[in-house]
Amino acid sequence: MDFNAGSFKQLAFADLDRELKITRSVLERLPDEHYDWKPHEKSMSLATLASHVADLPGWTTATIAHDELDTGTGPAPPPAAKNQLELLARFDQNVIALQKAIEHFDIANLDHPWSMRNGEHIVVTRPRIIVYRIWCLNHMIHHRAQLCLYLRLLNVPVPTVYFNTSDDPEWVFE
Repeated sequence: MDFNAGSFKQLAFADLDRELKITRSVLERLPDEHYDWKPHEKSMSLATLASHVADLPGWTTATIAHDELDTGTGPAPPPAAKNQLELLARFDQNVIALQKAIEHFDIANLDHPWSMRNGEHIVVTRPRIIVYRIWCLNHMIHHRAQLCLYLRLLNVPVPTVYFNTSDDPEWVFE
């Protein structure tokens, strides 16, 4: 198969729009009255986990737009969202910034090294495509699945993610 730079860029980010749309549908189901709830003492609260998921598109923007992240000088993570309105606004803002970063991203940089550091100490260096796929996209999918479990345990209908759920029985494949 012969790919030009434009189609290769589309291929590299092909899953992202769908995963973001699905993630938002999960975030939309989270009930404000349970934001402090945790399924286990070692678990994050619903608000903390949901806020982390809402922030992950921002991590993706940082991965695409910069060659490194210095945790020693970067901003501290924002506090957990207080409610769904705040959570969705935060997610949407991060998604808009990510879409702009992808528009301006030179696909030739996809295999370039990306590093996380803490000051002078390099924590990890990997090809950007690996960081994007594992640290950003797969990471978001993993935590979104946890949120779906939280929904089930709270007896809140679970939205369709890849195929229908028992709460959303119409078979959907996008």
